[in-house]
Amino acid sequence: MTNMTENPTPSLPEIDRLSLAQQVAQMVVVRASGYLFDHQIQYPEWEPPAAKLQHWLENLAVGGVILVGGSAAELAVRSHQLQNWAKIPLLIAADIEEGVGQRFSGATWFPPPMALSAIARCDPHKAMHYAEQMGAITASEALAIGINWILAPVVDVNNNPDNPVINVRAFGETPTEVSQLACAFIKGAHRYPVLTTAKHFPGHGDTVVDSHLDLPVLLHSPIRLAQVELPPFAAAIAQGVDTIMSAHLVISAWDAERPATLSPPILTELLRQDMGFQGLIVTDALVMGAISKHYGANEAPVMAIEAGADILMMPVDPPGAIQAVCDAVAEGRISAARIRESVERIWKAKLKVSQKSEFIYPESQATSPLSTFEFLIQNYLAHPLALSTAADILRDSQQVRGFVPLVSMPNQKLRNLILADNILLGDFLGRQTPAVALPTQLGYQLQLLDSHTPSIPTTSDSEGFSGTLLQVFMRGNPFQGSFELTPLAHHWFKKLLTTGELQALVIYGSPYLLEQFLVDLPLDIPCVFTFGQMPAAQAIALEILFTSQKFAN
Repeated sequence: MTNMTENPTPSLPEIDRLSLAQQVAQMVVVRASGYLFDHQIQYPEWEPPAAKLQHWLENLAVGGVILVGGSAAELAVRSHQLQNWAKIPLLIAADIEEGVGQRFSGATWFPPPMALSAIARCDPHKAMHYAEQMGAITASEALAIGINWILAPVVDVNNNPDNPVINVRAFGETPTEVSQLACAFIKGAHRYPVLTTAKHFPGHGDTVVDSHLDLPVLLHSPIRLAQVELPPFAAAIAQGVDTIMSAHLVISAWDAERPATLSPPILTELLRQDMGFQGLIVTDALVMGAISKHYGANEAPVMAIEAGADILMMPVDPPGAIQAVCDAVAEGRISAARIRESVERIWKAKLKVSQKSEFIYPESQATSPLSTFEFLIQNYLAHPLALSTAADILRDSQQVRGFVPLVSMPNQKLRNLILADNILLGDFLGRQTPAVALPTQLGYQLQLLDSHTPSIPTTSDSEGFSGTLLQVFMRGNPFQGSFELTPLAHHWFKKLLTTGELQALVIYGSPYLLEQFLVDLPLDIPCVFTFGQMPAAQAIALEILFTSQKFAN
């Protein structure tokens, strides 16, 4: 039986056998839905239907795909399908900074990287061990379902509490903790033949603008940048990171005209020459507002290659980008030798990940009665060690304040009030998830509110309730523009304090949000904070609150 994730495509051809357009196409990575059918596509403006995607891979020779959505089981089928369509083996990437389960349900979902820095402040050795395990587990699960390029770790130093997009995605707030933990993640991942990615060069941690929406500008001096932003990238290079992703932001001290992604002084002179990075330089997604709002859909890819990029991530118009780069070569803006240099680096990366079969499928599997699919599930996806590691990180980074567990309130009218950024976009809340189900079993009435809720609380909103459990899900996420406490959450919190109804507070996500609440929260009201938002984090947090009470079977 053919292994589902074993590369079914021919070996890498000689570069000289490829036309210029095919060489350029190898430098392009397109986004695609992880779901199998066109009617399941969730972001049609970015995710092409099957026929178009197959044409890009089979006929244009696009070199890679970044996948979003679907279950881990579906990804095993989807990646096999994509590799079958391509005549040249693909790089298949995913933004799995928090494990494969962050994007693809069923696999292991770790808490955000910043949880590890919280642990490191008490036990550095334990945090380093967790980071290495996180890297290894992420890599093994990724390979098992056909992903060979991990777009992690984030090595930005999140030293700005108002950062709306990096936030808890960073490993910490200082160059030292970020460098150490990110390198441990890379070390763990490199137990397997996958590509790792340090992002977002030269550092996105001190911004208040989300580059998914617009173009941030950093005004720091070269001395400050060398002390704070650059050390984690230098450490990642020394650790052997395979790729580095550029940031869509202007660093005035180095290039006041162009964002880093389009800047030769930053990508070529600083990263390639001064820092000695020999791996792949990949742009952040070119569809992001920081680039798409200010540069043409087909001019930005040309400028990125001129700057020193090897791979164009998610150009607005992939065929147009390929043609624009070919035109730039014909016009003398870019040399054919420059294109070949990038393709040679891509070939080296593809040769590395082509070794995956022997790591995932031992020889003994050939005689196993298990199908390949069953073999993957039983041996690589969400196995007990992976799940227990994620749970241990959640427990060791969790913060508890006030008196716990809660005192039982029989025959009282209780409310479970859940506030979230956007419930429609969250995949962590559902009828059976612990934040909803466990309080319901204890007699709490559910109320869900998010940023789309049109009103603030009134006097009538608290009538009849003797206690409210307030659960808040908020963290920095791309495209939100802000992670700050919304007016809705602020008003509800103040209202519950005023009426004396607030029974307990649970915060899932940002420690900076926690700090805003603690200013006004009385010491006797229980408060639990966890970096994670996934069901496992909910269960562990609520276990602290309700440990003396029994849930219905």
